[in-house]
Amino acid sequence: MEAEMRIGGVNLHNANLTLTAGLTSQLVKDGLPQVAFAGRSNVGKSSLVNSLLGRKKLARVSSEPGKTITVNCYDVDHALWLVDLPGYGFARRPRAEIQKWSALTEAYFRDNHALRLVLQLVDCKVGLTEDDRSMLQYLEYFQVPYLLVATKCDKLNQTELRKAAEKLVNDRSIRPGTELLLYSSQKNLGREALWMRILRAVSE
Repeated sequence: MEAEMRIGGVNLHNANLTLTAGLTSQLVKDGLPQVAFAGRSNVGKSSLVNSLLGRKKLARVSSEPGKTITVNCYDVDHALWLVDLPGYGFARRPRAEIQKWSALTEAYFRDNHALRLVLQLVDCKVGLTEDDRSMLQYLEYFQVPYLLVATKCDKLNQTELRKAAEKLVNDRSIRPGTELLLYSSQKNLGREALWMRILRAVSE
Protein backbone atom coordinates (compact mmCIF):
# COMPACT_ATOMS: atom_id res chain seq x y z
CA MET A 1 0.00 0.00 0.00
CA GLU A 2 2.81 2.43 0.83
CA ALA A 3 4.22 2.16 -2.70
CA GLU A 4 0.82 3.09 -4.11
CA MET A 5 0.66 6.16 -1.89
CA ARG A 6 4.07 7.55 -2.81
CA ILE A 7 4.54 8.79 -6.36
CA GLY A 8 7.69 10.46 -7.62
CA GLY A 9 8.88 11.03 -4.08
CA VAL A 10 5.61 12.74 -3.05
CA ASN A 11 3.85 11.19 -0.06
CA LEU A 12 0.15 11.16 -0.89
CA HIS A 13 -0.70 10.24 2.69
CA ASN A 14 0.38 13.78 3.55
CA ALA A 15 -2.36 15.61 1.63
CA ASN A 16 -4.97 17.86 3.18
CA LEU A 17 -7.61 20.39 2.25
CA THR A 18 -5.76 23.38 3.66
CA LEU A 19 -7.54 26.37 2.16
CA THR A 20 -11.06 27.08 0.94
CA ALA A 21 -11.18 30.47 -0.76
CA GLY A 22 -14.46 32.21 -1.43
CA LEU A 23 -12.88 35.63 -1.95
CA THR A 24 -10.12 36.70 -4.31
CA SER A 25 -8.07 37.94 -1.34
CA GLN A 26 -8.01 34.41 0.10
CA LEU A 27 -6.38 32.70 -2.89
CA VAL A 28 -3.15 30.83 -2.11
CA LYS A 29 0.03 32.78 -2.91
CA ASP A 30 2.87 30.92 -1.20
CA GLY A 31 4.90 30.17 -4.33
CA LEU A 32 4.48 26.39 -4.40
CA PRO A 33 3.60 25.04 -7.85
CA GLN A 34 -0.11 24.64 -8.53
CA VAL A 35 -2.12 22.28 -10.71
CA ALA A 36 -5.78 23.24 -11.11
CA PHE A 37 -8.89 21.23 -11.94
CA ALA A 38 -11.54 22.86 -14.15
CA GLY A 39 -14.82 21.46 -15.37
CA ARG A 40 -18.59 21.47 -15.19
CA SER A 41 -20.24 21.05 -11.82
CA ASN A 42 -21.09 17.37 -12.33
CA VAL A 43 -18.04 16.28 -14.32
CA GLY A 44 -16.45 14.48 -11.36
CA LYS A 45 -13.73 16.86 -10.12
CA SER A 46 -14.08 15.90 -6.45
CA SER A 47 -14.10 12.20 -7.30
CA LEU A 48 -10.95 12.64 -9.36
CA VAL A 49 -9.18 14.48 -6.51
CA ASN A 50 -10.09 11.65 -4.14
CA SER A 51 -8.90 9.06 -6.65
CA LEU A 52 -5.58 10.81 -7.23
CA LEU A 53 -4.90 11.12 -3.51
CA GLY A 54 -6.08 7.61 -2.66
CA ARG A 55 -8.77 8.93 -0.34
CA LYS A 56 -12.53 8.40 -0.23
CA LYS A 57 -13.86 11.56 1.36
CA LEU A 58 -11.10 14.18 1.35
CA ALA A 59 -12.88 16.10 -1.40
CA ARG A 60 -16.57 16.19 -0.63
CA VAL A 61 -18.79 15.02 -3.48
CA SER A 62 -21.86 17.24 -3.31
CA SER A 63 -25.37 15.88 -3.78
CA GLU A 64 -26.14 19.24 -5.39
CA PRO A 65 -23.23 19.95 -7.78
CA GLY A 66 -22.12 23.54 -8.13
CA LYS A 67 -23.89 24.77 -5.00
CA THR A 68 -20.76 26.22 -3.40
CA ILE A 69 -18.54 28.71 -5.22
CA THR A 70 -15.11 28.26 -3.67
CA VAL A 71 -11.57 27.45 -4.74
CA ASN A 72 -10.49 24.39 -2.74
CA CYS A 73 -6.72 24.02 -2.27
CA TYR A 74 -5.10 20.70 -1.32
CA ASP A 75 -1.56 20.81 0.05
CA VAL A 76 0.19 17.66 -1.18
CA ASP A 77 3.21 16.83 0.98
CA HIS A 78 4.22 20.54 1.03
CA ALA A 79 5.42 19.96 -2.55
CA LEU A 80 2.52 21.26 -4.62
CA TRP A 81 -1.07 22.44 -4.53
CA LEU A 82 -3.95 20.66 -6.22
CA VAL A 83 -6.51 23.40 -6.76
CA ASP A 84 -10.15 22.49 -7.36
CA LEU A 85 -11.81 25.42 -9.13
CA PRO A 86 -15.56 25.95 -8.70
CA GLY A 87 -17.62 24.05 -11.23
CA TYR A 88 -19.40 25.91 -13.97
CA GLY A 89 -22.72 25.45 -15.76
CA PHE A 90 -25.12 28.08 -14.55
CA ALA A 91 -28.57 27.42 -15.99
CA ARG A 92 -30.25 27.74 -12.60
CA ARG A 93 -27.90 30.08 -10.79
CA PRO A 94 -28.68 33.68 -9.87
CA ARG A 95 -26.77 36.28 -11.86
CA ALA A 96 -24.89 37.40 -8.73
CA GLU A 97 -23.46 33.87 -8.29
CA ILE A 98 -22.39 33.73 -11.93
CA GLN A 99 -20.58 37.03 -11.50
CA LYS A 100 -18.89 35.75 -8.32
CA TRP A 101 -17.67 32.64 -10.16
CA SER A 102 -16.30 34.77 -12.98
CA ALA A 103 -14.50 37.17 -10.64
CA LEU A 104 -12.99 34.39 -8.51
CA THR A 105 -11.87 32.30 -11.47
CA GLU A 106 -10.45 35.28 -13.34
CA ALA A 107 -8.53 36.41 -10.24
CA TYR A 108 -7.09 32.90 -9.88
CA PHE A 109 -5.74 32.86 -13.44
CA ARG A 110 -4.50 36.43 -13.61
CA ASP A 111 -0.74 36.76 -12.99
CA ASN A 112 -0.60 33.36 -11.27
CA HIS A 113 3.00 32.41 -11.96
CA ALA A 114 2.73 29.35 -9.69
CA LEU A 115 0.07 27.77 -11.93
CA ARG A 116 1.83 25.11 -13.99
CA LEU A 117 -1.05 23.18 -15.52
CA VAL A 118 -4.85 23.05 -15.72
CA LEU A 119 -6.57 19.71 -15.97
CA GLN A 120 -9.65 20.47 -18.07
CA LEU A 121 -12.16 17.76 -17.22
CA VAL A 122 -14.74 16.68 -19.78
CA ASP A 123 -17.36 13.96 -19.40
CA CYS A 124 -16.34 11.52 -22.12
CA LYS A 125 -19.95 10.44 -22.65
CA VAL A 126 -21.25 14.01 -22.98
CA GLY A 127 -18.31 15.55 -24.83
CA LEU A 128 -17.56 19.27 -24.97
CA THR A 129 -20.43 21.56 -24.00
CA GLU A 130 -20.76 25.28 -24.68
CA ASP A 131 -19.76 25.89 -21.05
CA ASP A 132 -16.60 23.85 -21.64
CA ARG A 133 -15.83 25.91 -24.73
CA SER A 134 -16.23 29.11 -22.73
CA MET A 135 -13.76 27.74 -20.18
CA LEU A 136 -11.31 26.89 -22.94
CA GLN A 137 -11.55 30.50 -24.12
CA TYR A 138 -10.61 31.57 -20.58
CA LEU A 139 -7.54 29.34 -20.73
CA GLU A 140 -6.58 30.70 -24.15
CA TYR A 141 -7.01 34.30 -23.01
CA PHE A 142 -4.74 33.78 -20.01
CA GLN A 143 -2.37 31.51 -21.99
CA VAL A 144 -2.59 28.74 -19.42
CA PRO A 145 -1.14 25.32 -20.27
CA TYR A 146 -3.77 22.60 -20.07
CA LEU A 147 -4.52 19.01 -20.89
CA LEU A 148 -7.87 17.28 -21.33
CA VAL A 149 -8.98 14.63 -18.87
CA ALA A 150 -11.93 12.60 -20.12
CA THR A 151 -13.75 11.45 -17.00
CA LYS A 152 -16.17 8.58 -16.39
CA CYS A 153 -14.55 6.54 -19.16
CA ASP A 154 -15.70 3.32 -17.46
CA LYS A 155 -19.22 4.21 -18.64
CA LEU A 156 -18.30 3.53 -22.29
CA ASN A 157 -17.14 0.40 -24.09
CA GLN A 158 -13.86 0.44 -25.98
CA THR A 159 -15.40 1.36 -29.34
CA GLU A 160 -17.45 4.18 -27.84
CA LEU A 161 -14.45 5.41 -25.89
CA ARG A 162 -12.22 5.51 -28.98
CA LYS A 163 -14.81 7.49 -30.92
CA ALA A 164 -15.35 9.90 -28.01
CA ALA A 165 -11.59 10.46 -27.66
CA GLU A 166 -11.18 11.12 -31.40
CA LYS A 167 -14.04 13.61 -31.36
CA LEU A 168 -12.51 15.47 -28.42
CA VAL A 169 -8.99 15.85 -29.76
CA ASN A 170 -10.28 16.91 -33.18
CA ASP A 171 -12.63 19.58 -31.83
CA ARG A 172 -11.66 23.03 -33.10
CA SER A 173 -12.10 24.51 -29.62
CA ILE A 174 -9.13 22.49 -28.41
CA ARG A 175 -5.63 23.96 -28.64
CA PRO A 176 -3.71 22.02 -31.32
CA GLY A 177 -1.44 19.37 -29.83
CA THR A 178 -3.36 19.19 -26.54
CA GLU A 179 -2.87 15.95 -24.64
CA LEU A 180 -5.86 13.78 -23.78
CA LEU A 181 -5.90 11.39 -20.83
CA LEU A 182 -8.71 8.92 -20.17
CA TYR A 183 -9.74 8.56 -16.53
CA SER A 184 -12.09 6.55 -14.35
CA SER A 185 -12.28 7.58 -10.70
CA GLN A 186 -14.30 4.46 -9.94
CA LYS A 187 -11.53 2.16 -11.16
CA ASN A 188 -8.53 4.53 -10.78
CA LEU A 189 -7.90 4.06 -14.49
CA GLY A 190 -5.34 6.62 -15.67
CA ARG A 191 -4.22 7.49 -12.13
CA GLU A 192 -0.51 6.78 -12.51
CA ALA A 193 -0.31 8.38 -15.97
CA LEU A 194 -2.00 11.56 -14.71
CA TRP A 195 0.30 11.77 -11.69
CA MET A 196 3.33 11.45 -13.95
CA ARG A 197 2.03 14.31 -16.07
CA ILE A 198 1.34 16.45 -12.98
CA LEU A 199 4.80 15.85 -11.53
CA ARG A 200 6.42 16.64 -14.87
CA ALA A 201 4.54 19.93 -15.00
CA VAL A 202 5.51 21.04 -11.50
CA SER A 203 9.18 20.15 -12.04
CA GLU A 204 9.54 22.11 -15.29
